[in-house]
Amino acid sequence: MDKFVLRLDKAIKAIDDADYIIIGAGAGFSAAAGIEYVGERFERYFEDFIEKYHFTDMYSSGFYPFETSEEKWAYWARHIFANRFDVGKTDLYQKLLKLVENKDYFVLTTNVESQFWINGFEDERIFATQGDYGLLQCEKACHNKLYQNYDQVFEWLEKTEDCKIPTELVPICPVCGGEMDLNLRKDNFFVEDEKWHEMHDNYSRFLEHVDENKNIVFLELGVGFNTPVIIRYPFEQMTYNCPNATLIRLNRSHAEAIPENIDKTISFDENISEIFDYWLSRL
Repeated sequence: MDKFVLRLDKAIKAIDDADYIIIGAGAGFSAAAGIEYVGERFERYFEDFIEKYHFTDMYSSGFYPFETSEEKWAYWARHIFANRFDVGKTDLYQKLLKLVENKDYFVLTTNVESQFWINGFEDERIFATQGDYGLLQCEKACHNKLYQNYDQVFEWLEKTEDCKIPTELVPICPVCGGEMDLNLRKDNFFVEDEKWHEMHDNYSRFLEHVDENKNIVFLELGVGFNTPVIIRYPFEQMTYNCPNATLIRLNRSHAEAIPENIDKTISFDENISEIFDYWLSRL
């Protein structure tokens, strides 16, 4: 039996024996699920923007210094549509749900596409720390209310011409009259509304009720080093502190264990979907 299968079997036994499973999901997991920001998918959604602005991928395009708000919102309408409203359920997230649905689990994620909700994970077991493509806020956070943008996105898409939306459709804050922004954690104006604090409290309560002497699996999925202080570093620290913890790390580029947890970490840099197929076949 090869080492890959041995690791797969060791990991699925840890999952099967787990009293608690804490999932940490980053951008790599959504990319593995098909929500890729490069290649054919990017070119299909952004052909006109690529021609006009010479964009190369969706990630870097999000930092482009558009000269006008009309251009900015035409771009973001396409970005939100592609990654939030035109995706639907994804096979990989469905596989993850099947893997943990009968366990005492919690999800901590930096992803902003709402895939955990779309795929049926329990609302009270999800903490999305970095925002949601489907929500708008005041650009300067003059108040802490968030606004659904579904209808606006489709109107922006319908009325985009030459990579611009009409001026009258630029979203304006109903309180201060300034411009709106996406609810994404990218500066000090990120709005943490009542729902955000509810998710935060749910995660805190989950951690408080975890018995550190029981079997705990930290299932880390596609988490790199963009924001390691949210998932990666805390998972390593909790794995180290809990005597019966196992860290299962799936990451194509950064799967290595830290020396302190070398005997408590099972690392995979192989295809995530194939790993899940194997695990589900063994349940």
